[in-house]
Formats: sequence, structure tokens, C-alpha cells
Amino acid sequence: MERDAIAQLEPRIDASFAHACELLLGVTGRVIVTGMGKSGHIASKIAATLASTGTPAFYVHPAEASHGDIGMITVDDAVIALSNSGRSPEVVTLLPLLKRLGIPLVSMTGNPASPLAEASDAHLDTGVDTEACPLNLAPTSSTTTALVMGDALAIALLEARGFSAEDFAFSHPGGTLGKKLLLKVEDVMHTGTAIPRVEPSTPLSAALLEISRKGLGMTTVTGPEDVLVGIFTDGDLRRALDEAVDVRNTPISELMTRGAKTIGPNMLAAEALRIMEENKITSLVVQRGDHMVGVIHLMNLLHAGIA
Repeated sequence: MERDAIAQLEPRIDASFAHACELLLGVTGRVIVTGMGKSGHIASKIAATLASTGTPAFYVHPAEASHGDIGMITVDDAVIALSNSGRSPEVVTLLPLLKRLGIPLVSMTGNPASPLAEASDAHLDTGVDTEACPLNLAPTSSTTTALVMGDALAIALLEARGFSAEDFAFSHPGGTLGKKLLLKVEDVMHTGTAIPRVEPSTPLSAALLEISRKGLGMTTVTGPEDVLVGIFTDGDLRRALDEAVDVRNTPISELMTRGAKTIGPNMLAAEALRIMEENKITSLVVQRGDHMVGVIHLMNLLHAGIA
């Protein structure tokens, strides 16, 4: 039943919808979303979606607005008001106050002939034939259509503003998506004395001590000025043991892997994860130009919430 109600919304993405978008795009302040009861819960979610997709917005409770919170609304703002009947007293009471402010009013109702709809600069019809509730009383289908219409508004505004994935990440720095789009290799890599490193002439025994001390399961092999020569990993160690090499006297240069996988410090940490997964490895050397500046390990990405 709710699916059918949503399907009926498609032809309502019309000139009124476009006008609502134009009004909201022209706002220099914020979009205030309001509604009472179940419509209020939907209004709060719509405000959150708008705010996270490039349209500054917040929810104001209509009853509280009549007792002082109307002061949150300025002449630079716009209002989106939700009421299935279009007659919610708490919302209708605000209409003269909003008119006095002279700000755009967009309404979502199931009754185009209601006081709220008629007082609006743009009306979006979210009406349904019947609620999903068997008593046809509890707001179910009607709240779903209002939510979907709100999402449609938010996404239309997002596209009109050219809101990018990077913009979205900026407003979601604590989430996994935000981290994947914002966190760089240099933010999580090992640097300085935390980098496992030995010289090419270092014997295998000393290289193993360095690996043990730094705890990354590998060591870099570097020449003068931190120029990367190679790396030595647990895979190289297994091969060395299979060949029964002299642990105390064999230089690491004879056992290391040349041409290690590297990444730049300004690359996204998510790209480091992709390279590791693609090559079935657990660490990357971080280079700036020809010079090694760090090492990033899979555990760094796990701790950062990337992997």
C-alpha cells in the first residue's frame, strides 16, 4: 500500500516542485522545517537530510515557535511546513507570523485546499488514497510520501548546488564515508623513528630485530637520504629460511624485495587500502618524490575505520 502511495508521487514532481526548489535555492539564510506529531518527526528528518546535503536547515517545533522559538526564524530564511490535513492548529497559527516576516513558505500536505496549502508560495501534494493502517487512521502512507517528497527536494537541491562527494564527506567527518573521502595517508602513516628501516648491508639477524622492535612485520631497506632500495617482509623471511641462509652474515640486500609498492602521503587512505587488497599485501611505503617519508600498515587503516 505504501509502495503504491510512493508511485503516485512521480507525476507530482511538477512545476510546483520546481518552484519550491527555486524558492529554497534563493534563500541566503536557513531552511526551517516544521510539523506537528508524526509530521514533526518527518520534518525533523527532512531538515537533517537537507543540512547534510548542502542546504543549511533545522527543525523548529510549531508549538514552541508560538512560545518564543519563532525568534529562530529570520527574514533571510524560508520555511517548509508539513501537515497531512493542512489544518494542524499549531502550524496554522504560525501563518500570520511567517507572512509578517515575508519569507518563502513551502508546504507539504494531503489537502491542496487547506489553509496551509493556500497560504504557501509553493505547495507539494503528498496526499494518499488511504493509510496503510487497517483503521485508516495512523499516519503511515502519508508520512512515507512526505518523507519521500522531502528526500526528492533535498536531492534536487543537492544537484542544483553541485554538491560533491567531498562536500558530503566534510559534513560527515565522523562516519565511515567521510573518513574514506577525507582521511589521507599522511594522517595515519608511521613516521620518523616508528618507521622500520635498515641499510642494504645490514645482516638478516639485525633486520629481524628491527622488524620485531617496530612491530609492522616488515622493514624498509634504504640508502642515503632515505632513498628506498627495497623492503623485507615475512614472505622474504620464509624464503630465506627455506634456503637455509646464514642469518648472521647474509646482508639484507641479497634477500629483500626490490620495487616495493609505494603511495604518496597526500593520497587518500582508502586508496592505500585498495592497493593493499589488490596486491594482497599489508603495508605500503610512503614516498614524497624519491624519498621515503613513512610506512602505512593495514592495522592503521583498521584503527582509523577505513578497512
